[in-house]
Parts: sequence; C-alpha cells; structure tokens
Amino acid sequence: MAEKKVYTFKDLRNIIGKLRSPDGCPWDRVQTHESLCPCMIEEAYEAVDGIRILTESGTTGALKEELGDVLLQVLFHCQIAEENQEFTLEEVVDQVAAKMVHRHPHVFPNEEGSVIPKEQVDWEALKKEEKPVRTPEDEIDAIPHSLPALIRTAKVLKKMERYYGTGSDEAASAGRVADLLRELQSEEDGGADAEEILGELLLCVVNLGRKKGLNSEQALIHALERCISGNSQTVRVR
Repeated sequence: MAEKKVYTFKDLRNIIGKLRSPDGCPWDRVQTHESLCPCMIEEAYEAVDGIRILTESGTTGALKEELGDVLLQVLFHCQIAEENQEFTLEEVVDQVAAKMVHRHPHVFPNEEGSVIPKEQVDWEALKKEEKPVRTPEDEIDAIPHSLPALIRTAKVLKKMERYYGTGSDEAASAGRVADLLRELQSEEDGGADAEEILGELLLCVVNLGRKKGLNSEQALIHALERCISGNSQTVRVR
C-alpha cells in the first residue's frame, strides 16, 4: 500500500497558484479580494466554533480543519495580491512579525539589547507608533465596519469614552436602559420609532456590559445556547 502523501506549506502555495492559473479552476480564477470577503468571515467563525467543539468534547478534528480553511483564505488573498503586484506573502509575514516584536518590548530586546519591564510599557503609544497620527474620528471610523454589531459597538464606545467621555456613567446607562424598555413596550409593533428605541436600548446595554468588563457578544451567545438547551432556570424568555 502506497504511503499517504504529506503536503507541505510550499505545496499548498503551489496548489493555490495552480488553481489560479489559466488551466486551473474556473471558479478560483475569477475570485477577487472583494468576492472572497464572505468566505473569510465564514471561515473565521467556523474556526471559532472549532474551538468550542474542542473545549466541549476534546475533539481536535474540527479546529484543525477550520484553521486550514482560514490559512487557505490568507494564502488565496496573498496569491491574488501577488498577481496584481500589490504585495507578497513574504511582506505580510514580515509586517506581522515586526509588529509582534515592536508591541512586546518586555519580551524582545531593543536595538541596545535591553528589555523594558512590562509595567513600564505604554501599549497605546506602541500602537500609535505604527501608524500616522489620526484624529479621534479617524480612529473610530477605522474600527472594522464588518465586525458583528455587538463587538463593533463595544469597541466604538470604548474609543468614544476615551476621547469624549461618552458612556462613562454606568448608573446613567442603567437608568437609560430602564427608560428605553418602558418606551419600547409602549410602542406599536414593527414601527420605525420602535426600531430606533430598540437600537438605542441595545447600545446602552452593550455600554453597561462594557463598563462591567463583560463581552456582550459572548454573553448573548452563551444565553442563546442555554435557551436552545432548554435551561429555563437561567434564561427567562417568555
């Protein structure tokens, strides 16, 4: 019986190049950075689900497969970029490696060969050194618009509090949640006003969770899973 071939990273790069070549796959040849966006998002979510499966069952197969799919997306974009003479895989690797070294001066020695004590590291200053000086508006707009709404909201609110003091009062957020709940109950179903109230209510709930150091996205996911499993003792949806 023939030995099973073990593919290498180099093999994978060559396979993707072949798929994109004139005698490759018609579907792969026509893909662009833009057309692959849904695939990148989907594969990232599936990798996260692979972590859940590993945590719950100890089974590694799903995570291994999904990480491969994420890697495929990265290499696919690099292949397209190389064809368009935009950038190379080597440039991507160099940039992320340099960023990791720069952001961990408490781990990697500087040019003088010294390591900075962790408590002396200014994390925000390190990040700003990597990019041109931006206004608060630019920083907020730079938060990816394609993030899940709860995650993006928390990130935007964190920046807004830092620069403008928005949402800094936890008690005020809690009070606003109560007010908005009453307003929402009094609105007609499906109306534009009700949608606006619901949106502000969710915004305030995310801010309240953020102030308490909670991840609203994870909190909702866990509550939903408890709801699906029928655990009515911990999730009260009527």
